[in-house]
Amino acid sequence: MVLVFGGTTEGRKAVEVLEAAGSPYYYSTRGDEQQVGLTHGVHLKGGMDLQEMSAFCKEHGIRLIIDAAHPFAENLHKNLVSLALCLDLPLIRFDRIYPPRSNDVVWCKDYLDAMRLMEEHGVGRLLALTGVNTVGKLQPFWSCHECWFRILHRETSIGLAIQAGFPADHLVFYEEDATNTLIDQLHPDALLTKESGVSGGFSQKVVSAKAAGVKVFAVERPAYPPQGVIPQDKTVTIDNVDGPYGLRRAVEKRLPEFYPLHSGLTTGTCATAAAVAAATALLRKEKPDVVPVVLPDGETILVAVSYGDGFAYVIKPGGDDPDVTNGLEVRATVSRLEGGNPQEVVIRGGVGVGTFTLPGFDYPPGEPAINKSPRRMIRDNLAFFDTPLQVVVSVPEGVEIARRTFNPRLGIVGGISIIGVSGIVMPFSEDAFIESIRKCLKVAKASGAPRVVINSGAKSERFIRSRYPDLPQQAFVEYGNYIGETLKMADELGVEKVSLGIMLGKAVKLAAGQLDTHSRRGTMDKAFIAQMLTEAGITADISNLTLARDLWNIIPEEKILDFSKVVIGHCREHCASVVNDCELTILLIGENGEVYG
Repeated sequence: MVLVFGGTTEGRKAVEVLEAAGSPYYYSTRGDEQQVGLTHGVHLKGGMDLQEMSAFCKEHGIRLIIDAAHPFAENLHKNLVSLALCLDLPLIRFDRIYPPRSNDVVWCKDYLDAMRLMEEHGVGRLLALTGVNTVGKLQPFWSCHECWFRILHRETSIGLAIQAGFPADHLVFYEEDATNTLIDQLHPDALLTKESGVSGGFSQKVVSAKAAGVKVFAVERPAYPPQGVIPQDKTVTIDNVDGPYGLRRAVEKRLPEFYPLHSGLTTGTCATAAAVAAATALLRKEKPDVVPVVLPDGETILVAVSYGDGFAYVIKPGGDDPDVTNGLEVRATVSRLEGGNPQEVVIRGGVGVGTFTLPGFDYPPGEPAINKSPRRMIRDNLAFFDTPLQVVVSVPEGVEIARRTFNPRLGIVGGISIIGVSGIVMPFSEDAFIESIRKCLKVAKASGAPRVVINSGAKSERFIRSRYPDLPQQAFVEYGNYIGETLKMADELGVEKVSLGIMLGKAVKLAAGQLDTHSRRGTMDKAFIAQMLTEAGITADISNLTLARDLWNIIPEEKILDFSKVVIGHCREHCASVVNDCELTILLIGENGEVYG
C-alpha cells in the first residue's frame, strides 16, 4: 500500500500517476480545501504528527511513502524522513522543477536573512507573495515598513493574518496572472517570494517584477532531506523525482506489484542517455553508472548506462510494452567538434540507424532516421557541457530488427528509427485501457453534460474544445486507438450524443474500416486514399506519401472541404455498425486545428 502526502500541484499530479495503476492507495492532506478526483485512492484529511503517521502505516500495511508536499513544508519533510527511517520504508520525494537561479534575484537563506537584505537595500514598500504562514515570521519588517501580503481568499487565511496583527486593509488576494496588476496598483520597491519552482509560477513573478523595475528577493528552498534528521550511522532509501514519469518509474522500482504493467524508455531517451554518458567520459573523465536525462516535459530522470571502447550505451528497457526494440543496445560515440559554436551539437546516424529515403518525415531524404524530439533531447542535454560536439548514434542489431517493423514500408532503410515524443514508453494493455475508457464514459454521463466528446488524445481535445467551450472537463474522453470499442460502450451506456474528434492519420484508417487504428494493427491504405481523392474530385500523385497528414499540403485549399466530407462519410459508414441509439457527430481536425464537419 502507498501513502502520499500532498495538498499541492505535485500532490494532484501524484494522484493522476497512481490512479493509472488501478491499485488502492491513501492520499493525505492537512486541510480539506484541495479537491481531487480519487477512484482508487482514499483521501485522508487533517494533519498527522509523527506518532500518528507511524501508527497509521503499521495498521494499514504501508510499504511506500511519497512526499509530494510543498517545498517549504519543512516540519512535514522532517517527519516523513524520520518515518521512513523508523519503519525502514522507501521514500519518494516528488519535488518541483526549478529554473536556474538568476543574478537578477537577491537570494535569501531564510526569512531573517531576507529582512536583513531588504533593510540593506532600503526597501520601504514591500509586496510579499510568501503566503499567510509567513506573516508572523516577517512581523519585524512589516511592523515598521509599508507591506502588503498576497494570500488565498479564504476565511481561514484572512483570520490567520489578522490574528498575527497584520492590518486587514493591506491584504491582497490571489488571482491568476495578477502579479503585474498588483505591482501596477501598489508600486512596491520590492517583491518577496519563495523559490517556488515552475509550478509555483516563480519565473512569471520575476518577469513581472523586472518589467516594472521592481527588485525581487527570493527565499531559497530548504534542503532535502532536511539537515540533521538522518543520523550519520543510518541510511534512508530516498528517490528524488520532479515529474510524473519519474514518479511512476520510482513506484515501479520500489513497489513493482503496484502497477500491473511497467513503463519503459524510448529509443530517443536511450540515445540521449548514451550521449550524455559518452560526453561525460570524454570531457570529465568520469564514467557514472547512471546519468540524468531531461525529458521533453522538463523533468529529469536517471538512466542506467554502460561503457565500451570509445562509446557509451544503454540497454533499452521496453517495460511491459510488446516492442521489438526491447533489450536493444543503443550506442553513442561523442567527439569534439572543431570550430563550432559552444553549444553546437551535430547528430549523425551510425550502424543500425535507418535513413529516410522518402519525403514526409521530420527531415529530408538522406538524413538519419532520428526524429525531431530525440534530436532536441540530445542537443538540450549536451548543451550543459558548453562545448561543440558531434554525436554518432548506432544500434548494432538495428538492421535485423528493422525488418520486423514498418520501416521498410515507410521508406526507412538500413536500420531502426530513433523515436519518442515523451521519452517514456507507457505499457500497452488493451483490457486496462478499455476499462479506463468505460470508467471515463460513465463519469461523463454522470456529469449531466448534454454531449460526450471523444478524442484520440490531448492535442485533438485542445483543438476540439473551441467547438464545445461550455462542456465540462468530464465530458471529454480519450479513446486512444479504440474508436469502435469507445463508441460501442457509449451506446451501451445510453449516451445520447457523441462527437468524435479525429485527426487525419486515424481518420483515413477508420474510413477504410479499421475501427482499431493502432499502427501495430495496420498502416494507411494508399489505394483507398486515392479512391477518396477521386470521389472528392481531386487529382493528386500520392505515390511518395508516407504520412497521412501530408495530404493537407497536397490537396488544393479549395478542395479541402470536399475531401473532408468524403472522409467523414466513410468514417460514418463504419461507425454505424457499432452505434445504434446515440446521435453521432464526426469532426475531422486539420493540421493547424481547423475543424471540419
